[in-house]
Amino acid sequence: MKVTIERANLLKALNHVHRVVERRNTIPILANVLLRAEGGDLFLKATDLDMEIVDRVPAMVEAAGATTVPAHMLYDIVRKLPDGSEISLETGEGGTMTLRAGRARFSLQMLPDADFPDLNAGDLPTSFTLPSPVLRRLIERTQFAISTEETRYYLNGIYFHVLGGERLRAVATDGHRLAKAEVEAPEGSAGMPGVIVPRKTVGEIQKLLEDPEGSVEVALSDSKIRITVGAVVLTSKLIDGTFPDYERVIPKANDKILTLTKADFERAVDRVSTVSSDRGRAVKLSLSEGRMVLVVNNPDSGSATDELAVDYEAEPIEIGFNSRYLLDIAGQLTSEDAVFKLADAGSPTLIQDQTAEGTEADALYVLMPMRV
Repeated sequence: MKVTIERANLLKALNHVHRVVERRNTIPILANVLLRAEGGDLFLKATDLDMEIVDRVPAMVEAAGATTVPAHMLYDIVRKLPDGSEISLETGEGGTMTLRAGRARFSLQMLPDADFPDLNAGDLPTSFTLPSPVLRRLIERTQFAISTEETRYYLNGIYFHVLGGERLRAVATDGHRLAKAEVEAPEGSAGMPGVIVPRKTVGEIQKLLEDPEGSVEVALSDSKIRITVGAVVLTSKLIDGTFPDYERVIPKANDKILTLTKADFERAVDRVSTVSSDRGRAVKLSLSEGRMVLVVNNPDSGSATDELAVDYEAEPIEIGFNSRYLLDIAGQLTSEDAVFKLADAGSPTLIQDQTAEGTEADALYVLMPMRV
């Protein structure tokens, strides 16, 4: 294989694929990136056996061929080369690939391309296209609530499904909070299976959706998903499990309505939580007509209170929440005012954007209270 390629093109492609490669691998070939030169392109592929990313960049191919070299090392070398460099990659005898750029020269150990695993996607019967910002928004509004508890593996991702052929919905929960966002279902998505996309895959998809004018092609079965953004193709296994019936935990009868200015609330929570303990992070909200008092008590460091004017006319209530969770949710709200629907100090609270009368918010959040 002998190929010449612009540094900027190679770096962009390596940036897409190298992140999939785990730093520690018991299988040596999984630490490598597959390079295949043919026609007028250089193809790059990386995998961790659960997910693979393939990218293609234009290159001057003098001799077609393929090999694999250490992914992170190649990425670091290309990243440190000067802007505008022209890079030459050539495989030779002795099991090494030579990289040249200007006066710099590197020899990288190769492993045979024939040993590189292929993540066969199989048949993907459901396919549809979405604008990149739409899928990105679905991910951003729910990603923070993905569970990191490995024993409840079926919560370690975002659950995507279509309701009545009309709405594409994304849901994530860790048992303490739940995030739900939805958009109009794209053409071709009707009848898609409900799928749980793993946390790592979600993060990689999000990084590919950078172009605000771009679109993304989605193809999936009940076990795999393939995302195509431009020349980049990401294929991933899905979580093999059943997502819980989340509708059961979304409160329907919370009748105490609190409306407040989101930015003021965020700042107040952030201020008082300065004295909270890293473990507890509890903030107590004391509500009475027209006002909210935020209280944090930390036996080790002190206490803090703050007060906000709010729109609240129901009976007084005191309820505690994890301040970090409150800030996570507030950060996803897009309207100027936020609406809290409460029941009592021990029941889940519903939080959403304020919407025009008669319309529903396209995202809502459920937060479990804490004892304070």
